[in-house]
Amino acid sequence: MSKRAKTDVILIGAGIMSATLGTLLKELVPEWEVTVFEKLEDAGEESSNEWNNAGTGHAALCELNYTAEKSDGSVDISKAVKINEQFQVSMQFWSYLVNNNLIHNPENFITRVPHMSFVQGEQNVQFLKNRFKALTNNPLFQEMEFSDDPQKLMDWIPLIMKDRKLNEHIAATKMDLGTDVNFGSLTRMLFDHLKTKGVNINYNHSVNDIKRTSDGLWELKVKDLESGRTESRRAKFVFIGAGGGSIHLLQKSGIPESKNIGGFPVSGLFMACKNPEVIEQHNAKVYGKAKVGAPPMSVPHLDTRNIDNEQTLLFGPFAGFTPKFLKYGSNFDLLNSVKPYNVLTMLSAGAKEMPLTKYLIQQVMLTKDQRMEELREFIPNAKDEDWNLIVAGQRVQVIKDTEAGGKGTLQFGTEVITDQDGSIAALLGASPGASTAVNVMLDVIKRCFPEYLKEWEPKIKEMIPSYGLSLMENPDLLREVQTSTTQTLGLDDQEKEVDRSDAKIFQEA
Repeated sequence: MSKRAKTDVILIGAGIMSATLGTLLKELVPEWEVTVFEKLEDAGEESSNEWNNAGTGHAALCELNYTAEKSDGSVDISKAVKINEQFQVSMQFWSYLVNNNLIHNPENFITRVPHMSFVQGEQNVQFLKNRFKALTNNPLFQEMEFSDDPQKLMDWIPLIMKDRKLNEHIAATKMDLGTDVNFGSLTRMLFDHLKTKGVNINYNHSVNDIKRTSDGLWELKVKDLESGRTESRRAKFVFIGAGGGSIHLLQKSGIPESKNIGGFPVSGLFMACKNPEVIEQHNAKVYGKAKVGAPPMSVPHLDTRNIDNEQTLLFGPFAGFTPKFLKYGSNFDLLNSVKPYNVLTMLSAGAKEMPLTKYLIQQVMLTKDQRMEELREFIPNAKDEDWNLIVAGQRVQVIKDTEAGGKGTLQFGTEVITDQDGSIAALLGASPGASTAVNVMLDVIKRCFPEYLKEWEPKIKEMIPSYGLSLMENPDLLREVQTSTTQTLGLDDQEKEVDRSDAKIFQEA
């Protein structure tokens, strides 16, 4: 291969974001040449891996941190609406891929699991009531149920209600339209499809440098980790989808937009249940409310997961700290990200985020007994021997200067950074991340390829019927989309199976 091989598009990182962008571009312009470089041995091994995230199809059905309580007690649902609409976009795109035989067996990456919110205490119950009322006035959430009746809650979440002392107010909401998504499996499916489209996928290849050439292209220094050889690759457009590693490559690009941006790494830990009898008693993703002073990333949840056709149960997340920006990264990642142009941003964040630092220290110091005590707030009779601690993925929260937050503001969402001419884009941040990958990558396309949008729009609408429209404002289209995606992804059959299973459990009880 040429020492200066040239391609149309280079995707750095073989996670769900690169997989989604590559698949979109191959549908829009199949003649473009696309090359992928991934440092690890396979696709979806970092944040996209099924064991490195909670697998929640984030649609704001259960995540209380997406619905902020105002000072007057009312609830702002604008963020929840936005995230739900974005997840609907993902569902439509996945359905298009299945309908056109581009990927197969959707049950291997998406399954029906109810999404629930669970709160304790009179004040939190009132908040949940207000949230329920605000959400169910919106077509996106009309099927949500609310209950503060212990018997009803026993039907919904028997594992959580069993042996619970009902000496305080409790309540929950339930949405049967929730999903569990195996983003690792989906990522691998998409890359298998991209191979059939002639995409050149290079595993065990590390991108060590990136710079602009005099003719406006991007030149990458790529090291083959097996042979040790380094080559130069050029491209018209580069997407940096390398998880926490995106910050380093963005900095190396030298674009003005990379200045005054830093990252704060946080690792995730989950308690995993190993007792099948316990796992069988729970079928839901149940999200609680973060403790006062805790960051949004700490929202506790008890999750049913479907991985490799087996059901498991996870509780967490517990936060950990490591200076690595990737699970398989370097202990020097954080130090190497500090530059003269972002050091004030980083220091300002450190000064402002002392509560977060304190929280992380407390989390790191937790013993298994203390973690089990937190679990017992969800499962009162949880036994130590039934649960093991597992290390999940590494997240890097974006730090940047903003008008609203000032210098060194910690961001908790997903950020896309592009240069002025749209020839390079980088994805930073965390949740809701993978669940909204299609919407995020459509935004990359809109920002980086504006000259093609008019030409591409009919195809985009074929893939995503609601493109350019608000489902909230078009209830008929919403019902049509939900019916279609549910049927195509096999979720309607799963609902019937769950109904039969629930009936059996109640009969036995």
